[in-house]
Amino acid sequence: MSSLCNVDSSKFSEPLPWIGLYIAGASFLCSLLMGLDTFLGFRSRKLWFPCRFFSLNATSLTLLSVATKLPVDLNTSMPRAQDQLTKLSGTVLICTVMGNFMTSLGTMDGSEMMANIVALGILVVTVIINIGIQMGTDVIYVFLPEHAVIMFLMFVLLVMLCSTAIMIPPAKNLLKEQYFQKRSSDEELRKCDEKLRKHVEKHWMIAHTSSPQYVVGRSATCTASGVFCLLGGLILLQATVRSFIMRSLAFCDSKSDYTWSITLVLISQAIAIGVGTIAPVIRLFNVISFRSPKGKFKVEKYWVQKLVEWKQSPLPFHFSSRGLRKISHFSRNQILNVFMGMQYAVVIVSKLIRLSLSGLSCCCKRLGRFESGSNESLRGHVLHLDGEEDLVQLIMTNGYEDTEHWIRRGKNNPPKYFKRLLMKFTVLQGFQGVVDFNSSEVALLGPEEPSQNCWALPIVTLTSIAIAIAPPSFGKDVILLRCGVHESLKYIRLIEEKLDDRRLINMREAADIFWLDVDTNDRWFGEDLKKLALEKSADRILEELARRMERYVLGYTTSREKENDPRDWPAKVLAANSMYKICRTILLRKLGNADRMFTWVQKTIADIVGACLTNLPRVIYMKCICCAMESKEESVRDAAYLLGETEEILIKLEIGSYPDYKEHIDSWISSDTEEQRLLPSSSNNNSSSCIAVSLPTTRSPPAQPHLRHYTSCTPISGQIHKRKSILQQNRGNPAMKSNTPPFHVRTQP
Repeated sequence: MSSLCNVDSSKFSEPLPWIGLYIAGASFLCSLLMGLDTFLGFRSRKLWFPCRFFSLNATSLTLLSVATKLPVDLNTSMPRAQDQLTKLSGTVLICTVMGNFMTSLGTMDGSEMMANIVALGILVVTVIINIGIQMGTDVIYVFLPEHAVIMFLMFVLLVMLCSTAIMIPPAKNLLKEQYFQKRSSDEELRKCDEKLRKHVEKHWMIAHTSSPQYVVGRSATCTASGVFCLLGGLILLQATVRSFIMRSLAFCDSKSDYTWSITLVLISQAIAIGVGTIAPVIRLFNVISFRSPKGKFKVEKYWVQKLVEWKQSPLPFHFSSRGLRKISHFSRNQILNVFMGMQYAVVIVSKLIRLSLSGLSCCCKRLGRFESGSNESLRGHVLHLDGEEDLVQLIMTNGYEDTEHWIRRGKNNPPKYFKRLLMKFTVLQGFQGVVDFNSSEVALLGPEEPSQNCWALPIVTLTSIAIAIAPPSFGKDVILLRCGVHESLKYIRLIEEKLDDRRLINMREAADIFWLDVDTNDRWFGEDLKKLALEKSADRILEELARRMERYVLGYTTSREKENDPRDWPAKVLAANSMYKICRTILLRKLGNADRMFTWVQKTIADIVGACLTNLPRVIYMKCICCAMESKEESVRDAAYLLGETEEILIKLEIGSYPDYKEHIDSWISSDTEEQRLLPSSSNNNSSSCIAVSLPTTRSPPAQPHLRHYTSCTPISGQIHKRKSILQQNRGNPAMKSNTPPFHVRTQP
């Protein structure tokens, strides 16, 4: 028993240097994450510095508790200057982090916000109590005034966080009301004469100004917190100067058990404080530069609205005794009255701090001269709260610059291969391939064969066929086609995700699965497509693929596992059925050699992609309006970037706003079939004219951009008007009217 009690206590402190290294690593990670948020804020010109990497959550709080272990260490001796400074730097780091956390409150709902603030409050209170104990036990024997001020700053910043959290839900509701009012009054944006770029700019301004993090970032409490963060950093700086440069303080000569790791902790925390102070301070200077020096001290309704609602609501628990109910209500109301008084005080002090710094506004305006440019027509689309009238110009300038920034970024990264593929075929010849890729003369493999198509699967299937039949001399064309299809699938997936209301999930999944194998391995169902191109003729390749896919589909459709709804068929079966039908369609066309086949497949792919792209303006519009407020800014930003990427293509293809019935590939096929049925065959027998009939949305050659539905090589307008009258007569027939799409005739002047 006595041997068990002979414990060498000197070994207890051996791990402490490594613990110090762990603390230094956590502090450095905090500085890295805050630095990333600051860098992204500058890069995207968002000078309220939204939190993306370092927001208030369980992970960041755990990291902060590790980084601030030394201030809560009650009994480890800290004799040297750097030891005592680490006690101070840990508490200053908490102040800095709280200033950075402020904007992240805007992204949280009520319960999440309360849980995170309570957890942070527990950490702050624990640190304050432990620092007080160490000051009483002489573990902290220098920098006592500095510690007292920092403890006060920590408490004030915690109160400001709570004050901001109370303001956020009512502010969000007010901005939502403004947003829906603005949206209802701007329904004319959907009209065809509204330029898509203008539409994106207006919705970006609405989304930008109603962004929850931006609302918090320009609030009085958030901007004033920058002063307390800066004050904490200056206190640490002066303590460091007094310790190492002026040497005006006396320290003990012994060493801490943390030994060499203390220096690393001090350096990493100093870096974190310096980096973390940038965002809160710039938020402050950015706002006061646009504030009127005659600032108002009015506390707006939304600051206390939540407290008023709590005061007016019934108690969450029930007492049978009337006296207890009266006491409970009275006590609750008195407590809330105290909180309301504190809320008024916090807001007024925050506004007073901003007003006292208004003398720096001239300097800040010079600093902010790079934020030039705004569009006064967007002023009516700026959403702001009461008391923010002075900030409208700042908000408008930032918002306009952000829109132009993302559109420019999209223009600088256009889909070059996709553009070359479209320009090579579609501009000159229209979208006729969207009808030709799937012939109705191909024998069906069963009565329950899929009757609907998605956009992506025919494109993937045709690309696989192109790789399989391409002659060796078409190597560069295959590379161009592969790269163009790879870029186009990004837009096709987006369009189908937004517009697919027919539950073609398995078919879209089949396109993604098989494109991955084709793009990376040149394989379809395990078959090496390039090897096929070298060993067999094009007709034989298509024949073998069609037979193999036919056997695979029939094997499934005759089995017991077959799903009744073709939309629920497995991805492999849907891909095999698509390959079978397209191979048979190409063989029925009797195109001849591989060169002509490859060119036809290229043209058909470009036509399908171009036809699908006619839905892109509608998708951009939907991304601007169809999302929650918390994610609206990101959605409209993506729409602006998408517009920048594709604006030149949309202009060259003359793609504007198209009817809803063209959103699916089957709509193009059915509308073309209906129009061919309405036109009498005799009108095509006149050899003296060269009138070309195409789809309602096919493009005409660039030399005749005004012609969309008919093009005429000679001025034979009589025949065109004859066809127009036939179509009008057919539409007047009730039997012909139900499924006939709008059809317009334009003649050459």
